[in-house]
Amino acid sequence: MAFLADSLSRVKPSATIAVTNKARELKAAGKDVIGLGAGEPDFDTPENIKEAAKRAIDEGKTKYTAVDGIPELKQAICDKFQRENGLSYQPSQVTVGTGGKQILYNALVATLNPGDEVLIPAPYWVSYPDMVLLAGGEPVAVEAGIETNFKITPEQLEAAITPKTKWFIFNSPSNPTGAGYTEAELKALCDVLMKHPHVWIMSDDMYEHLAYAPYVFFTPAQVEPGLYDRTLTCNGVSKAYAMTGWRIGYAAGPVELIKAMAKIQSQSTSNPCSVSQYAALEALTGPQDFLAERLKAFQARRDLVVGMLNEIDGMECPVPEGAFYVYPSIKGLIGKKTPGGVEIDGDETFSAELLEAEGVAVVFGSAFGAGPAFRVSYATSDALLKEACTRIQRFCASLS
Repeated sequence: MAFLADSLSRVKPSATIAVTNKARELKAAGKDVIGLGAGEPDFDTPENIKEAAKRAIDEGKTKYTAVDGIPELKQAICDKFQRENGLSYQPSQVTVGTGGKQILYNALVATLNPGDEVLIPAPYWVSYPDMVLLAGGEPVAVEAGIETNFKITPEQLEAAITPKTKWFIFNSPSNPTGAGYTEAELKALCDVLMKHPHVWIMSDDMYEHLAYAPYVFFTPAQVEPGLYDRTLTCNGVSKAYAMTGWRIGYAAGPVELIKAMAKIQSQSTSNPCSVSQYAALEALTGPQDFLAERLKAFQARRDLVVGMLNEIDGMECPVPEGAFYVYPSIKGLIGKKTPGGVEIDGDETFSAELLEAEGVAVVFGSAFGAGPAFRVSYATSDALLKEACTRIQRFCASLS
């Protein structure tokens, strides 16, 4: 359609949202479908957070707020960074947006010029490259294979940096693989970045609280203070606090960048939902004990899924260090055929045939920039996960 902007032809709709919608449609049509596509905890938002939101409504806190966050929430975010990450920020260095996605997008739109390159380790969250493209930049994938447990090496990072590189997007624990960089691995990447002062770091720490022992979470500016002045440390309440629909993300970084992001937000969405901000304030300042309980539940689910998928011939599923995803390789299944004669020529075909035959919705690996693989979100009940994995086993056993 000639009326639409040319820039739209550069981007694709989100594959994870597409899979989730397809699963919903099939369920609504009466099909027995288990959706493992959405990166969304099945736990409810904690009661104290819901109560804080109700209180905010009752107290009339339903008007416009400061464009990029109420002062109390910004202070709570500063306190969180100091308490949990040893990072010292002032409220003027903090921005609050409508979910983590808006934070990342604002930063890219505020900084990218045509031709600027953004390094993105692959497998990557589906939205990173498309946000870069929409902002006028060029995404450059740095592929990490299963042999390094989906983590890029310092040598790969060094080789990918050019004079045009503006940002390095870092996500650990990762969506889609759950891979988490150790302190030493992260320090080795930071050592490379220290040699290239023109490269900025965007650290997406959304899965910080979903880290399974013995793995310990670290963020770049914490590991290498020399990067503090060119790092945007991004986070939010969606995953850890089961607040996906509340849409609150936040970040801290250099004042000039934060001001530029606020300028963009002022002309696009303006302030995040006022009620959600008061809920997020309670999330960050209220009791945190439930985090450990939920982490234990997620770890048990991880172990269940990894165990069952690794029983399948032709499938290899590494054990992730964090988040709530597994990313099994189906290299050994490529070229096989379904009972109906369809050849598994890639992970997109695999995922489509699995949904058709067994009613299990997963996201194909090519959408994350590295295949042949698929992503399973295990943020659902043990019973559903067991049933879904049984169906995946049955589907794979039917291939010849």
